[in-house]
Amino acid sequence: MARQSEKGTEKGTPGRESESGLPLAPVYGPEALAGWDPAERLGEPGEYPYTRGVYPSMYTGRPWTMRQYAGFGTAAESNARYRQLIASGTTGLSVAFDLPTQMGHDSDAPLAHGEVGKVGVAIDSIDDMRVLFDAIPLGKVSTSMTINAPAAVLLLLYRLVAEEQGVPAAELTGTIQNDVLKEYIARGTYIFPPKPSLRLVADTFRYCRAELPRWNTISISGYHMAEAGASPAQEIAFTLADGIEYVRTALAAGMAVDEFAPRLSFFFVARTTLLEEVAKFRAARRIWARVMKEEFGAKDPKSLMLRFHTQTAGVQLTAQQPEVNLVRVAVQGLAAVLGGTQSLHINSFDEAIALPTEKSARLALRTQQVLAYETDVTATVDPFAGSYAVEKMTDDMETAVRELMVRIEDLGGAEAAIEHGFQKSEIERNAYRITRETEAGERVVVGVNRFRLDQEEPYEPLRVDPAIEAQQVARLERLRAERDQQAVDRALASLREAAAGDANVLHPMKDALAARATVGEVCGALREVWGTHVPTDAY
Repeated sequence: MARQSEKGTEKGTPGRESESGLPLAPVYGPEALAGWDPAERLGEPGEYPYTRGVYPSMYTGRPWTMRQYAGFGTAAESNARYRQLIASGTTGLSVAFDLPTQMGHDSDAPLAHGEVGKVGVAIDSIDDMRVLFDAIPLGKVSTSMTINAPAAVLLLLYRLVAEEQGVPAAELTGTIQNDVLKEYIARGTYIFPPKPSLRLVADTFRYCRAELPRWNTISISGYHMAEAGASPAQEIAFTLADGIEYVRTALAAGMAVDEFAPRLSFFFVARTTLLEEVAKFRAARRIWARVMKEEFGAKDPKSLMLRFHTQTAGVQLTAQQPEVNLVRVAVQGLAAVLGGTQSLHINSFDEAIALPTEKSARLALRTQQVLAYETDVTATVDPFAGSYAVEKMTDDMETAVRELMVRIEDLGGAEAAIEHGFQKSEIERNAYRITRETEAGERVVVGVNRFRLDQEEPYEPLRVDPAIEAQQVARLERLRAERDQQAVDRALASLREAAAGDANVLHPMKDALAARATVGEVCGALREVWGTHVPTDAY
């Protein structure tokens, strides 16, 4: 929702403000780009500074990767959903894990009670991972896994299952989110303190460079910050600052920038404010390219490219009149495409109520397919290039983002700013502003504070069977009874020894998982050495 404002208009008449609080003029003309150098600001598609996109042909050759984020209940239930999505035309899987898995707890842990399988699939061991990807050819499917603190654990389970299918690790393609810094800022599914968490990220970079060269080792995420209330400018600034922290961590671990930077990827949200979102994506590419070139001296063009996945804005979905969400996600998906995303997930219209049904998930995929095959947005690269409005909005966004990034640098970088509580505090202030404007009616939300129904129509959501927790507990009991416990104990001891020293922890971690150690046991071994994070609100 854009609000009326007296400031910053091109023609001197009252304009509006963007989601980031930047000026929006009712009319833009040539004066908006006075002194503007297209070669410096734009370049050609696929060329530095990548404002117009990271590839020369973008979607004119083939459309973006269509992912649908899915996972619930047991591995068998999620496997059935994945097969349905693949049959419907999904070109990449995106796995949602339940909260216990995200926090490194087994399904039979006391803290897991009541949460098993609720917001994603429960994965406790290699046994569950085998079921999750049963009859899915991992050598042909690209898989994204939304997992952070225990990302290395789930990646190694994926590799082990792929090797059982006969797929060499070097052929696997996909992404682990592995972005733990944003967990301290927005989501809270962290395990270890920041320093050992960054060490685990660096170990994963090194491991994948040697063992899984086609795998994207991190998806640096602004999406969850946006869901927590970040403005578009905050989303980009805080995400790129995290990216810089990861680059510095890898360099400090002895890696050369062009050894790992080509496998970095990003994850952003797409809101209904289409023009600002397009400007946001274009500004993000330009800033990242310049940072990588000027600050870190990257030479490989792939190190300069900000490649990103986009998900439509779950925070903007409404439980009231949920069918209206069909319109919202279509507009949001279009914003992502016009902004040059590499892959896209469109939310199902019923996700403000419950997990999506099979029908609603299929309809979300069909929305992507309409954008790709029934519109002309794939016919030309960066259709907004040269637009007075979008180019000025891109410049304004870049300025706002850089100002926030300077504030983070003044605090000592992203990790230090997190310790100060800076990003979290800024996001909370913006979230409060959004809530206040919505409640006052200044920000229109269709079906919520305007255009309401006297009585909502009934809707039957998908419900997760609570019995799955008992099923997972029984599976764990069988696993522990069947496995070679001495082999597990030896492997976990080796993992603790590596964590206490400076060896790469992923090698003993893989041995432990292959011996059927559980996710909770592996994360527990690391907790014993590294401890757990205790948040502060110091800022």
